Amino acid sequence: MSGTLHGGEDVSPWIRRWSHLVPAGGTVLDLACGRGRHVRWFAGRGHPVVALDRSQEALDAMADLQAGAGGTRVQTVQADIENQPWPLMNGQAPQTFDAVVVTNYLWRAMLPTIVGSVAPGGVLLYETFAHGNASVGKPSRPDFLLQPGELLRACQDLRVVAYEDGFLADPPRFVQRIAAVREPLPVQPRAGAEPAPTRYRL
Repeated sequence: MSGTLHGGEDVSPWIRRWSHLVPAGGTVLDLACGRGRHVRWFAGRGHPVVALDRSQEALDAMADLQAGAGGTRVQTVQADIENQPWPLMNGQAPQTFDAVVVTNYLWRAMLPTIVGSVAPGGVLLYETFAHGNASVGKPSRPDFLLQPGELLRACQDLRVVAYEDGFLADPPRFVQRIAAVREPLPVQPRAGAEPAPTRYRL
């Protein structure tokens, strides 16, 4: 599948690079999804997707997916998570997903909830602007820029498969990005056998 989707928006190379870590047919939460470039990417790969954004106009751009075009299953949720309670709950705990995807968005108060929304065996794919970006453009406010190592600290309860913190030239920007998995629930091995380690393909 091409990295360019309907509407001409490019899929993040980081998201495309690590999409294989999402369990086959697993549920995906695309947080602050915008007009749905990654919603389309994962729906096209056969994943049910929950698309969450505060902009109803952005969610309306995915009307064809909500209608079930091509057999996709996309649920849109309009919510302002910076000023309202977390909308995706399973009783008293956050609903969990086989993948949580976040790009170009940071609200520090929600980082524990975002990480907590990754199901056992699931993956967090996160990429956003980092410290230093003020030297090349916007966003420039510290509130919107990850500090060095911040994603690593947020994912301390997950297993980090890949992590980058640096500068990209085209377009110029400072980013941090991570692919981190929550280890699956342990399976009791046969008596005397060592448990087989999970293989996360690089």
